[in-house]
Amino acid sequence: MNEVSLTKMRWRLFLLGVLKIPMIHYVRPKLIFCNDEEMQIKIPFRRRTKNHLNSMYFGALNIGADLAAGLFVYYLGERMSRNVTLAFKSSKADFLKRPESHVFFHCAKGNFIREKIYEASQNGERVNFSLPVTAKNVAGDVVAEFDMEVSIRVK
Repeated sequence: MNEVSLTKMRWRLFLLGVLKIPMIHYVRPKLIFCNDEEMQIKIPFRRRTKNHLNSMYFGALNIGADLAAGLFVYYLGERMSRNVTLAFKSSKADFLKRPESHVFFHCAKGNFIREKIYEASQNGERVNFSLPVTAKNVAGDVVAEFDMEVSIRVK
């Protein structure tokens, strides 16, 4: 397993937003932590991410879920020395409570993702799977649950 530092992943997240996906840069996500088992992303609650009801806009929530799942797959691919390409096939969201503070997105399926990366590298075909992402506010209350369907291929 390759060593991929938190600083390196934060830098890659910044570059992804600046160079490839400007909407990510616009909401200014923060990578809180990542390891082989879980990843956590924070979307700050501020004017850019608020809606007219003074809660976090659902588009900003979807960006957080996208990053928690997608960046985690990328991170584990880097750790396994695999060139993983990914796309999202679908997204299902249940919004449970109005998020009126910073929101933390958590994905904890590291072993499952590694198995799928290994499977994709063995057969050379695309592999589709769902990743659950939980969004919590500062108080620790679950504000949304996402089911992100990811399609990966290892080159």
